[in-house]
Amino acid sequence: MATAIPIQPSSLHHRKSKRPLWRALLFLTPAVIVMLIFYFGPVLWTFYISFTNVALTGPTATHYQFTGLRNFQLMFGSGSFWQAVLISLWYLIGSALIGQTVLGLLLALLMQRANAVVRAVVGAVVIAAWVIPEIVKAFTWFAFLSQSGTLNTVLQSMGIANPPAWLFTQPLLAVIIANTWAGTAFSMMVYSAALSSVPNELLEAAKMDGATFWQVLFRIILPVIKNSIMTNTILITLQTLGDFTLIYAMTGGGPGTQTSVLPVFMYQQAFSFYQLGYGSAISLILLLMGIIASLLYIRLLNVDL
Repeated sequence: MATAIPIQPSSLHHRKSKRPLWRALLFLTPAVIVMLIFYFGPVLWTFYISFTNVALTGPTATHYQFTGLRNFQLMFGSGSFWQAVLISLWYLIGSALIGQTVLGLLLALLMQRANAVVRAVVGAVVIAAWVIPEIVKAFTWFAFLSQSGTLNTVLQSMGIANPPAWLFTQPLLAVIIANTWAGTAFSMMVYSAALSSVPNELLEAAKMDGATFWQVLFRIILPVIKNSIMTNTILITLQTLGDFTLIYAMTGGGPGTQTSVLPVFMYQQAFSFYQLGYGSAISLILLLMGIIASLLYIRLLNVDL
């Protein structure tokens, strides 16, 4: 009777090690070059000019100087900057944390319980709002909420004589609702995929034990999908902190400075007042806020990386 000769793991490792490392690195070279040019290059340049007095026009446009922390000193001593930070935090809480995260989870739960027709219709409507270009979303909501827009026309037809000008009376709430409508589809898709990974055995056992819907949600579903919650929350936080087109097209940061979030404030300083160095310093603070928020989510959700 013939006996099988076992293959030693060392021989397999020896065969794999024969493949030259330089060949693998050669295939990665184009991607590395593209990232260096179009990603790391601009990041490093932005970091450098944030410590200079470079401007778009004037003598410092070509002959700028290294000014150290002067831009950051001006920033932290500016009331307009701190107002933009506060508005950005309210916008983040209302649009990303309360709006997209909660609404996306609710839609995912409802889609899981709905029949195929409802899932198809709701999914198509929600995803359509996500894939529409940002500028189209902005003009759609501007037309809907303007003084003579669709919403006020409907309210007037219902007997309300003088409906408010929403973009002037509640501008921050208007952009929060618009961004929530635009971005909820992403959260819904992330949570729908995560909910499919929850073991049915746990859900059935909880039902047999008489657990309510809220007990199942908070004690079984949310702990199981906490990694997806962290990933989704980080992504929509970074996206919301960087929102510019939707807000600028709807309100221009106004009226006054009521919707002047940090990206809008940064744009105004860099391209309206021509202070590129100062605007770049603001962008670094925006990046730091995203990093701090991400680390905070990881800590609060107690996720192991």
